[in-house]
Amino acid sequence: EVQLQASGGGLVQTGGSLRLSCAASGFTVDDYTIGWFRQAPGEEREGVSFLRNRESRTVNADSVKGRFAISRDNAKNMVYLQMNSLQPEDTAVYFCAAARGRLIISNLWNIAAYNYWGQGTQVTVSS
Repeated sequence: EVQLQASGGGLVQTGGSLRLSCAASGFTVDDYTIGWFRQAPGEEREGVSFLRNRESRTVNADSVKGRFAISRDNAKNMVYLQMNSLQPEDTAVYFCAAARGRLIISNLWNIAAYNYWGQGTQVTVSS
């Protein structure tokens, strides 16, 4: 059974850091495109950071460039999102998602392109 389990969210002050983890089971993360998305109350889900299968190059939304970094540990079958310099506007539920194979760059933000989703972890940044 394919599963994604996101964890690591919490409450942090402005300027603080958090590292989110996404544990994958039932598939190999290096074979999939992995994305982190977030959804704030009343807002649509939006893409944050992406890592395509068997690539080290990452793609990030403009709003998080220079602050967030996605990474993958193939030995542990885990994906991470390191979030630094957090701002109140980063407050949201964060989801990890996996898509079979390699998505083209323009499709990374397409929620419908992802086959599997984790349950989400809440990140709250206080001002």
